Order: sequence, then structure tokens, then C-alpha cells
Amino acid sequence: MISLLIVDDHSMVRAGLRKILVEEPDMEVIGEADGYAQLLNCLHDKLPDVILLDISMPGRNGLEIMKDLKQSYPFIRTIMLSMHPEERFSVRSIKAGASGYVTKESAADELVKAIRQVYGGRKFITPAVAEKLASSFELESNKLAHERLSDREFQILSLIASGKKIKDIADDLSLSPATVATYRARVLEKMQLKSNVELTSYVLRNNLIE
Repeated sequence: MISLLIVDDHSMVRAGLRKILVEEPDMEVIGEADGYAQLLNCLHDKLPDVILLDISMPGRNGLEIMKDLKQSYPFIRTIMLSMHPEERFSVRSIKAGASGYVTKESAADELVKAIRQVYGGRKFITPAVAEKLASSFELESNKLAHERLSDREFQILSLIASGKKIKDIADDLSLSPATVATYRARVLEKMQLKSNVELTSYVLRNNLIE
């Protein structure tokens, strides 16, 4: 039996989803939540196999909640529900950790198919979403190495290239030296570099600092 938790701030949407799902012999709805606070209460009581998560809610939206879920409950599979067409948020949702993306306009049998598929350990990705994912990865691969860094990683990159030591960077940014060292390791890994010398050479070649 696939246990499900519905998270949507509209009671009529939750009721509609429940009506669809209770008709399936292998599914049971174990809880409903209208937002983040109620979701946490539900998870405290009983953990579902699959969460149906609305992307647009007041307070913390679905993408923000998704990141928390992947950190605290990585074994729970999540399907993002949205009234927005696939081109708006599908790629962001999948990259954030969703196992599937289903629009609220979709037929009931598509939602049921998605639930069974992600419960079985696979992603539910429509051909349109698959095409958008492929395009996004192609764009990502064409980026220069430093363009793949986060804002903080790029900041660390610039400071190291300017000649600052890890301890000095830690003091400047109010971070621990260990945290700065971790950022440095991530930068080197993402940029496929081996040392501060190679890092500095890259920065100078690309005129990233004055």
C-alpha cells in the first residue's frame, strides 16, 4: 500500500485529490497539510511514502519546502503539483529533488501513474520535461567553469586568487577556517583544478579580478 500525504493550501484541491486517490486499491491518504507547519506536524505523526506538494503556497513555497525535505527526509519521494505549465517550474523542481512534476490540469490517471512510478524508485518525467532538462544541461555544460560556482564559492575563488590566506578569508567573512577550506575544495572540484596556483592562473586568464 502506497501511503500519501497531500500538501496544498486549498481545501477543495486537497479534497479533489483525495477523492481520486482513495479509489485506487493500492493507495491510502494518511494526511493532509495546508502548508509547511502542518506538514511538519504530519511528518511527526507518520511518514508517507510519497508527498504530493503544491509549488505555490503562502509562506514557504514548494521549492523551499522541497529542499528541507531532501535534507531531513531524503527517503521520502515527492511529486510537485502545479497549476503552472511544465515550462515554468518543471526543471527547477526536478533539480531541487522532486521525483516528478504533474500539472493540476493533468488527467487523474497521469497523477496515479506518476505516484506508482516514483514509489517504484523512478522519476516521472514527461517527454516535454525531459526535453527541457536536456536543454538546461546543455546550457550548463557550455558555461565557463567559474560560472558554475555559487555566489559564495565565487567570492572565495576571488579572495584566494588575490593572495589571501584561508585564515584571513575566514576572518573577513566571519566563517571558520574549516568552512573556508571546504568551499575551496568545492571550487577546485567544480573547476577541475588542483591547486591555488592553477586557480589563480585561471582567474588572471579570464580577467576575473583587477
